[in-house]
Amino acid sequence: MAVDLSNSVEAPKSRFIAHDQIPSIVRNWLILGLVMIFFQVVIGGVTRLTGSGLSITKWEIITGTFPPTSAAKWEKEFDAYKATPQYQKINEGMSMSEFKFIYFWEYFHRLWARLMGLVFVIPFCLFWRRRAFSRQLFRQLIAVFLLAAFVASFGWIMVASGLDDRPWVNAYKLTMHLSLAFICYAYLWWTTLGVIFPKKQVFHNLMLKKLGIAFLVLLSLQIALGGTVSGMKAALSFPTWPDMNGDFVPAIIFDSSEWTVDNFVNYDRSGFIHALIQTLHRMVAYLLTVIGLWFFFKARKSVSDPIFRLGLTLWITMLVIQVGLGIITVINSRGTIPVDWGVFHQAGALLLLTATLFLCFRMRKTA
Repeated sequence: MAVDLSNSVEAPKSRFIAHDQIPSIVRNWLILGLVMIFFQVVIGGVTRLTGSGLSITKWEIITGTFPPTSAAKWEKEFDAYKATPQYQKINEGMSMSEFKFIYFWEYFHRLWARLMGLVFVIPFCLFWRRRAFSRQLFRQLIAVFLLAAFVASFGWIMVASGLDDRPWVNAYKLTMHLSLAFICYAYLWWTTLGVIFPKKQVFHNLMLKKLGIAFLVLLSLQIALGGTVSGMKAALSFPTWPDMNGDFVPAIIFDSSEWTVDNFVNYDRSGFIHALIQTLHRMVAYLLTVIGLWFFFKARKSVSDPIFRLGLTLWITMLVIQVGLGIITVINSRGTIPVDWGVFHQAGALLLLTATLFLCFRMRKTA
């Protein structure tokens, strides 16, 4: 006689749960990760603007966790820094206390990155063991981890570029490092939004969707241009607004003899690239402002979703603040970049990106 075993054998439990059943503790963990990346970008801004990024000449993942603990170890670190072009060409004769100041910011930047790794890896393993992820979220978090590792690795490539010939990091590599950090943050924010709002909303206005995407693309370009302006300290060449030392567009840009590969590679030897990058940064800012205002007034008239409208208000507020921060930063860049305003401007870019992605998320296609 046949025996029915269908009820006696328990089906294997799935490793994943439904996306709309992800527990709130996972959502809060994702938000904590966003906050930590935000502050890492801010700390990185302070590190860059204080000229601290080259103060630690080695990349030691484990042993580098601990700072020098004795006078002899401090002297060893200081001697290593004295061998760099930055010390020899810019900071020769600096005191130990001055070295400790710049060392602190680079050390804090790296320590915060290590802390982020622990905050990500340990809870990730615990949540995975307790089956708190959906398949979609698991894949997205693996991508976040790989992005973060890439950002960290490129950070050392950036630092290494300033330890040989030039007394500062390469502006293009700094831009890549900053852009990758923003991409990592943006991807984690989009992932988090998918956990907070697992069900897609109905949004029928195609024109607003296109405007939102256009703004996001231009904003991404603007962030990269901002990183290049910062890396080249281009604001020092044109600390005026709305003109650029008396011209709306510097005449050097229209000189065809300046458009050479050497000027792009050795950007610190000519004022051409400073003028070009600063001009592009300003022009894209003007275009973003126009598109942003157009999007705001169109959306206010046609969208009734209260969550979207709240995000829209926060977004336009951040856009206006960011424009103001950019102007204040540039007109105060006389002789040296103002650290406070420069950091506020960088943080403002990240907040504006956050608000822009939120609006784009709310305008997704229907499920």
